[in-house]
Amino acid sequence: MTEERVQLHPQQNHPVLFALTPHPLARSLGQQLPAQPGQLDSRRFPDGESYLRVESDVSGRPCIILADLSRPDDKYLPMVYLAATLRELGATSVGLVAPYLCYMRQDFRFMPGEAVTSRIFAGQLSREMDWLITVDPHLHRYQTLDEIYTIPTRVLHATSLLTAWLAAREQLLLIGPDQESHQWVSDVATQSGHPFVIGTKLRRGDRDVQVTLPDLRPYQDRTAVIIDDVIASGETLLKTVDALQAQGLGTIDCAAIHGIFADSSDQRLLDKGVRQLMTTNSIPYTGPQLDLTALLLAPIREFVAR
Repeated sequence: MTEERVQLHPQQNHPVLFALTPHPLARSLGQQLPAQPGQLDSRRFPDGESYLRVESDVSGRPCIILADLSRPDDKYLPMVYLAATLRELGATSVGLVAPYLCYMRQDFRFMPGEAVTSRIFAGQLSREMDWLITVDPHLHRYQTLDEIYTIPTRVLHATSLLTAWLAAREQLLLIGPDQESHQWVSDVATQSGHPFVIGTKLRRGDRDVQVTLPDLRPYQDRTAVIIDDVIASGETLLKTVDALQAQGLGTIDCAAIHGIFADSSDQRLLDKGVRQLMTTNSIPYTGPQLDLTALLLAPIREFVAR
Protein backbone atom coordinates (compact mmCIF):
# COMPACT_ATOMS: atom_id res chain seq x y z
CA MET A 1 0.00 0.00 0.00
CA THR A 2 1.42 3.39 -1.01
CA GLU A 3 1.09 6.28 1.41
CA GLU A 4 -0.58 9.49 0.14
CA ARG A 5 2.05 12.03 -0.83
CA VAL A 6 2.26 15.35 1.01
CA GLN A 7 3.54 18.22 -1.13
CA LEU A 8 6.73 19.42 0.52
CA HIS A 9 10.06 20.74 -0.69
CA PRO A 10 12.24 17.82 0.38
CA GLN A 11 15.56 18.77 1.87
CA GLN A 12 18.32 16.40 2.70
CA ASN A 13 18.25 17.31 6.39
CA HIS A 14 14.53 16.61 6.80
CA PRO A 15 13.59 13.29 8.40
CA VAL A 16 11.59 10.74 6.43
CA LEU A 17 8.24 9.79 7.94
CA PHE A 18 6.81 6.32 7.26
CA ALA A 19 3.41 4.86 8.15
CA LEU A 20 2.67 1.25 7.25
CA THR A 21 -1.06 1.78 7.72
CA PRO A 22 -3.04 5.03 7.34
CA HIS A 23 -2.77 7.20 10.43
CA PRO A 24 -4.68 10.42 11.19
CA LEU A 25 -1.45 12.10 12.33
CA ALA A 26 0.62 11.37 9.22
CA ARG A 27 -0.29 14.45 7.18
CA SER A 28 -0.12 17.02 9.99
CA LEU A 29 3.18 15.69 11.36
CA GLY A 30 4.68 15.57 7.89
CA GLN A 31 3.73 19.15 7.19
CA GLN A 32 4.62 20.67 10.56
CA LEU A 33 7.87 18.90 11.49
CA PRO A 34 8.52 19.13 8.48
CA ALA A 35 9.27 15.60 7.25
CA GLN A 36 9.41 14.01 3.85
CA PRO A 37 6.68 11.39 3.49
CA GLY A 38 8.24 7.96 3.10
CA GLN A 39 7.00 5.93 0.16
CA LEU A 40 6.41 2.19 0.58
CA ASP A 41 5.12 -0.73 -1.39
CA SER A 42 3.72 -3.30 1.03
CA ARG A 43 1.36 -6.20 0.59
CA ARG A 44 0.69 -9.78 1.63
CA PHE A 45 1.78 -12.80 -0.33
CA PRO A 46 -0.92 -15.46 -0.84
CA ASP A 47 0.58 -17.47 2.02
CA GLY A 48 0.16 -14.52 4.39
CA GLU A 49 3.80 -13.44 4.52
CA SER A 50 4.70 -9.76 4.18
CA TYR A 51 6.26 -8.06 1.17
CA LEU A 52 7.89 -4.69 1.77
CA ARG A 53 9.82 -2.31 -0.49
CA VAL A 54 11.10 1.12 0.58
CA GLU A 55 10.80 3.47 -2.39
CA SER A 56 12.28 6.58 -0.72
CA ASP A 57 15.97 7.42 -0.50
CA VAL A 58 16.80 7.23 3.20
CA SER A 59 20.60 7.08 3.03
CA GLY A 60 22.07 9.51 5.54
CA ARG A 61 18.62 10.55 6.78
CA PRO A 62 16.88 10.04 10.13
CA CYS A 63 13.68 8.04 9.77
CA ILE A 64 10.48 8.05 11.81
CA ILE A 65 7.93 5.25 11.87
CA LEU A 66 4.44 6.43 12.85
CA ALA A 67 2.53 3.36 14.00
CA ASP A 68 -1.02 2.52 14.96
CA LEU A 69 -0.35 -0.26 17.48
CA SER A 70 -3.95 -1.06 18.30
CA ARG A 71 -4.64 -4.71 17.38
CA PRO A 72 -0.85 -5.04 17.01
CA ASP A 73 -0.12 -8.66 16.18
CA ASP A 74 -0.55 -8.31 12.40
CA LYS A 75 1.33 -5.00 12.39
CA TYR A 76 4.38 -5.81 14.45
CA LEU A 77 6.37 -7.97 11.99
CA PRO A 78 5.98 -5.55 9.05
CA MET A 79 7.15 -2.76 11.37
CA VAL A 80 10.23 -4.77 12.34
CA TYR A 81 10.96 -5.49 8.67
CA LEU A 82 10.61 -1.79 7.86
CA ALA A 83 12.97 -0.70 10.66
CA ALA A 84 15.59 -3.27 9.65
CA THR A 85 15.35 -2.33 5.97
CA LEU A 86 15.72 1.37 6.72
CA ARG A 87 18.94 0.64 8.61
CA GLU A 88 20.25 -1.53 5.76
CA LEU A 89 19.51 1.31 3.32
CA GLY A 90 21.61 3.75 5.36
CA ALA A 91 19.18 5.57 7.66
CA THR A 92 21.10 7.36 10.41
CA SER A 93 18.42 6.48 12.99
CA VAL A 94 15.00 4.87 13.18
CA GLY A 95 12.59 6.12 15.81
CA LEU A 96 9.05 5.05 16.64
CA VAL A 97 6.11 7.35 17.27
CA ALA A 98 3.40 5.09 18.71
CA PRO A 99 0.77 7.38 20.25
CA TYR A 100 -0.98 4.26 21.54
CA LEU A 101 1.51 1.79 22.99
CA CYS A 102 0.29 -1.80 23.04
CA TYR A 103 1.18 -4.68 25.37
CA MET A 104 1.19 -2.67 28.60
CA ARG A 105 -1.65 -4.33 30.54
CA GLN A 106 -0.01 -7.71 31.25
CA ASP A 107 2.58 -6.31 33.66
CA PHE A 108 2.50 -9.14 36.20
CA ARG A 109 2.32 -12.94 36.24
CA PHE A 110 -1.11 -13.31 37.84
CA MET A 111 -1.28 -17.07 37.25
CA PRO A 112 1.56 -19.61 36.99
CA GLY A 113 2.91 -19.86 33.48
CA GLU A 114 1.52 -16.57 32.15
CA ALA A 115 3.66 -14.55 29.76
CA VAL A 116 4.47 -11.08 31.07
CA THR A 117 3.99 -9.69 27.57
CA SER A 118 4.67 -6.05 28.47
CA ARG A 119 8.26 -6.88 29.41
CA ILE A 120 8.83 -9.24 26.48
CA PHE A 121 7.43 -6.76 23.94
CA ALA A 122 9.49 -3.90 25.40
CA GLY A 123 12.68 -5.93 25.16
CA GLN A 124 12.06 -6.84 21.53
CA LEU A 125 11.02 -3.34 20.50
CA SER A 126 14.11 -1.88 22.20
CA ARG A 127 16.27 -3.99 19.88
CA GLU A 128 14.54 -2.65 16.77
CA MET A 129 14.21 1.10 17.43
CA ASP A 130 16.54 3.91 18.51
CA TRP A 131 13.88 5.84 20.45
CA LEU A 132 10.19 5.76 21.30
CA ILE A 133 7.55 8.44 21.83
CA THR A 134 4.10 7.54 23.14
CA VAL A 135 1.08 9.16 24.77
CA ASP A 136 -0.36 8.16 28.16
CA PRO A 137 0.67 4.48 28.18
CA HIS A 138 -1.13 2.22 30.63
CA LEU A 139 1.38 2.45 33.47
CA HIS A 140 0.02 0.54 36.42
CA ARG A 141 2.65 -1.52 38.20
CA TYR A 142 5.47 0.16 36.27
CA GLN A 143 6.33 3.68 37.35
CA THR A 144 8.10 4.58 34.09
CA LEU A 145 8.80 2.97 30.71
CA ASP A 146 12.48 2.90 31.65
CA GLU A 147 11.74 -0.13 33.82
CA ILE A 148 11.17 -2.25 30.72
CA TYR A 149 12.52 -0.28 27.72
CA THR A 150 16.26 0.10 27.19
CA ILE A 151 16.04 2.82 24.52
CA PRO A 152 15.34 6.51 25.19
CA THR A 153 11.60 7.04 25.61
CA ARG A 154 9.32 10.03 26.01
CA VAL A 155 5.88 9.76 27.57
CA LEU A 156 3.53 12.60 26.68
CA HIS A 157 0.25 13.41 28.42
CA ALA A 158 -2.93 14.41 26.62
CA THR A 159 -4.78 15.62 29.71
CA SER A 160 -4.30 19.21 28.53
CA LEU A 161 -6.39 18.41 25.45
CA LEU A 162 -9.17 16.91 27.55
CA THR A 163 -8.98 19.88 29.90
CA ALA A 164 -9.36 22.35 27.04
CA TRP A 165 -12.35 20.40 25.72
CA LEU A 166 -14.03 20.41 29.14
CA ALA A 167 -12.99 23.81 30.48
CA ALA A 168 -15.58 25.82 28.54
CA ARG A 169 -18.44 23.58 29.65
CA GLU A 170 -20.45 24.07 32.83
CA GLN A 171 -22.23 21.84 35.32
CA LEU A 172 -20.10 18.74 34.77
CA LEU A 173 -19.23 15.84 37.06
CA LEU A 174 -16.15 13.90 36.02
CA ILE A 175 -16.30 10.16 36.65
CA GLY A 176 -13.36 7.79 37.03
CA PRO A 177 -14.57 4.18 36.77
CA ASP A 178 -11.80 2.79 39.00
CA GLN A 179 -8.62 3.59 40.87
CA GLU A 180 -6.51 3.11 37.74
CA SER A 181 -8.30 6.07 36.14
CA HIS A 182 -7.72 8.31 39.17
CA GLN A 183 -4.49 9.79 37.80
CA TRP A 184 -6.18 11.06 34.62
CA VAL A 185 -9.47 12.15 36.17
CA SER A 186 -7.97 14.03 39.10
CA ASP A 187 -5.52 15.86 36.83
CA VAL A 188 -8.24 16.90 34.38
CA ALA A 189 -10.57 17.89 37.23
CA THR A 190 -7.90 20.07 38.86
CA GLN A 191 -7.12 21.86 35.61
CA SER A 192 -10.71 22.26 34.39
CA GLY A 193 -12.29 23.13 37.74
CA HIS A 194 -14.96 20.42 37.70
CA PRO A 195 -15.73 18.08 40.63
CA PHE A 196 -14.96 14.38 40.24
CA VAL A 197 -15.68 11.03 41.84
CA ILE A 198 -13.91 7.69 41.51
CA GLY A 199 -15.71 4.36 41.35
CA THR A 200 -14.76 0.92 42.53
CA LYS A 201 -14.34 -1.84 39.96
CA LEU A 202 -14.48 -5.57 40.50
CA ARG A 203 -13.18 -7.50 37.50
CA ARG A 204 -13.86 -11.22 37.28
CA GLY A 205 -12.79 -11.57 33.64
CA ASP A 206 -12.18 -9.62 30.42
CA ARG A 207 -15.92 -9.02 29.98
CA ASP A 208 -17.20 -9.60 33.51
CA VAL A 209 -16.97 -6.27 35.34
CA GLN A 210 -18.88 -4.63 38.17
CA VAL A 211 -18.60 -0.88 38.87
CA THR A 212 -19.88 0.80 42.03
CA LEU A 213 -20.09 4.59 42.40
CA PRO A 214 -20.39 6.72 45.56
CA ASP A 215 -23.58 8.61 46.41
CA LEU A 216 -24.28 11.04 43.53
CA ARG A 217 -27.35 12.80 44.95
CA PRO A 218 -25.48 16.14 45.27
CA TYR A 219 -24.77 16.09 41.50
CA GLN A 220 -28.18 15.33 40.01
CA ASP A 221 -28.22 18.55 37.94
CA ARG A 222 -24.88 17.84 36.26
CA THR A 223 -23.75 16.13 33.07
CA ALA A 224 -21.59 13.10 33.86
CA VAL A 225 -18.39 12.73 31.84
CA ILE A 226 -16.70 9.33 32.22
CA ILE A 227 -12.93 9.63 31.72
CA ASP A 228 -10.48 6.78 31.19
CA ASP A 229 -7.20 6.18 29.39
CA VAL A 230 -8.37 3.45 26.99
CA ILE A 231 -11.73 2.25 25.71
CA ALA A 232 -11.24 -1.29 24.43
CA SER A 233 -14.07 -3.76 25.07
CA GLY A 234 -16.00 -0.93 26.72
CA GLU A 235 -17.28 -3.20 29.50
CA THR A 236 -16.00 -0.94 32.28
CA LEU A 237 -17.64 2.11 30.74
CA LEU A 238 -20.89 0.28 30.02
CA LYS A 239 -21.14 -0.79 33.66
CA THR A 240 -20.29 2.77 34.73
CA VAL A 241 -23.15 4.05 32.56
CA ASP A 242 -25.46 1.55 34.28
CA ALA A 243 -24.31 2.79 37.71
CA LEU A 244 -24.86 6.44 36.73
CA GLN A 245 -28.31 5.79 35.31
CA ALA A 246 -29.27 3.81 38.42
CA GLN A 247 -28.58 6.97 40.45
CA GLY A 248 -30.61 9.19 38.13
CA LEU A 249 -27.90 10.81 36.02
CA GLY A 250 -29.20 10.55 32.47
CA THR A 251 -26.93 12.92 30.53
CA ILE A 252 -23.64 11.10 30.05
CA ASP A 253 -20.58 11.70 27.87
CA CYS A 254 -17.41 9.58 27.64
CA ALA A 255 -13.84 10.71 26.96
CA ALA A 256 -10.66 8.66 26.63
CA ILE A 257 -7.13 9.18 25.42
CA HIS A 258 -7.20 6.06 23.24
CA GLY A 259 -10.29 4.65 21.56
CA ILE A 260 -9.80 1.05 20.38
CA PHE A 261 -13.54 0.26 20.43
CA ALA A 262 -13.26 -3.52 20.09
CA ASP A 263 -16.40 -5.39 19.08
CA SER A 264 -18.25 -2.16 18.18
CA SER A 265 -18.09 -1.00 21.79
CA ASP A 266 -18.51 2.60 20.61
CA GLN A 267 -21.93 1.80 19.17
CA ARG A 268 -22.85 -0.18 22.26
CA LEU A 269 -22.07 2.84 24.42
CA LEU A 270 -24.14 5.12 22.21
CA ASP A 271 -27.00 2.63 22.23
CA LYS A 272 -26.76 2.52 26.02
CA GLY A 273 -27.47 6.27 26.13
CA VAL A 274 -24.05 7.93 25.99
CA ARG A 275 -24.51 11.27 24.26
CA GLN A 276 -20.96 11.83 22.99
CA LEU A 277 -17.70 9.88 22.70
CA MET A 278 -14.44 11.85 22.53
CA THR A 279 -10.93 10.45 22.00
CA THR A 280 -7.60 11.71 20.66
CA ASN A 281 -6.34 10.83 17.19
CA SER A 282 -3.82 8.36 18.59
CA ILE A 283 -5.81 5.64 16.79
CA PRO A 284 -7.80 6.00 13.56
CA TYR A 285 -11.53 6.52 14.24
CA THR A 286 -14.45 8.02 12.35
CA GLY A 287 -15.84 9.95 15.34
CA PRO A 288 -14.68 13.27 16.84
CA GLN A 289 -11.05 13.38 17.98
CA LEU A 290 -8.68 15.77 19.73
CA ASP A 291 -5.50 16.43 17.75
CA LEU A 292 -2.16 15.30 19.23
CA THR A 293 0.03 16.96 16.59
CA ALA A 294 1.16 19.97 18.65
CA LEU A 295 1.99 17.70 21.59
CA LEU A 296 4.24 15.47 19.48
CA LEU A 297 6.23 17.99 17.45
CA ALA A 298 8.85 19.14 19.99
CA PRO A 299 9.89 15.69 21.31
CA ILE A 300 10.10 14.27 17.77
CA ARG A 301 12.33 17.15 16.69
CA GLU A 302 14.50 16.64 19.77
CA PHE A 303 15.07 12.94 19.10
CA VAL A 304 15.67 13.45 15.37
CA ALA A 305 18.28 16.11 16.11
CA ARG A 306 20.36 13.85 18.35
